[in-house]
Amino acid sequence: MQNEDFNCTRPTALYFNNCNRLRLSKLRHLNSAKNHIGISASNIVRISRLAIAAPGDSPNTDGIDISGSSYVRVRDTVIGTGDDCIAINGFCSHVDVARVACGPGHGISVGSLGEDGAYQTVSDVRVADCVFNRTLSGARIKTWQGGSGYVKNVTFERLRMIDAGNPIIINQDYVNNRTGSPPSNIQISDVTYDGVSGTSSVPRAIYFHCEEGTSGNGCDGIVLKDVHIAAAAAGVETYAVCVNAHGTSTPSNFPSVSCLAP
Repeated sequence: MQNEDFNCTRPTALYFNNCNRLRLSKLRHLNSAKNHIGISASNIVRISRLAIAAPGDSPNTDGIDISGSSYVRVRDTVIGTGDDCIAINGFCSHVDVARVACGPGHGISVGSLGEDGAYQTVSDVRVADCVFNRTLSGARIKTWQGGSGYVKNVTFERLRMIDAGNPIIINQDYVNNRTGSPPSNIQISDVTYDGVSGTSSVPRAIYFHCEEGTSGNGCDGIVLKDVHIAAAAAGVETYAVCVNAHGTSTPSNFPSVSCLAP
């Protein structure tokens, strides 16, 4: 009988650490044991024309994980995985993602941030001209309870949702099954959604669950304009939910996001 070590750590298929002026292009990744590509502590990174694939039910098979890096650009890439298509993690800044087709997967995420009470920051992120096809989430920001830091200056623009779950979501109680956990003290501010359209697989198409934390402000400076997300199922109406979320929404947005506080 073959011996198996069930405690072994699944490897990342391709990992770059402290690689400045990195260029990565024209690669095909299939069925990584864990996340497909990791970028860490690197600056001025250019990623383009990748094809990344794993089954939708394969755990933790993120497409591209970025952490501690700045001036990262991702272009013209197709990603279908069992987790985030792209995850922008702690201490990242100036990340620009465009023309990415995501699905299956968990969408394109800022975070998760603040696990085990960590201090983490993310700033100056742009996600544009991307398609989300039957993903678990779409444009997502997620933070753990108990963490601290900030997320600021994030723009999601010209995104197309096709039967996506949670097309627009900020979730500050990510994995909230820890009894007695303190609220998230990661301050989220200046997040813009401009030109997000398509269909949602769930009625709650827009969900902002923000924690007041020590600042008492929740999420500030949320802006929604030119948003139109209908239900994928006939006869169902989409709606928005806001908790401790502050910002503005143009009257033409659908569904209405009147729950945003000034």
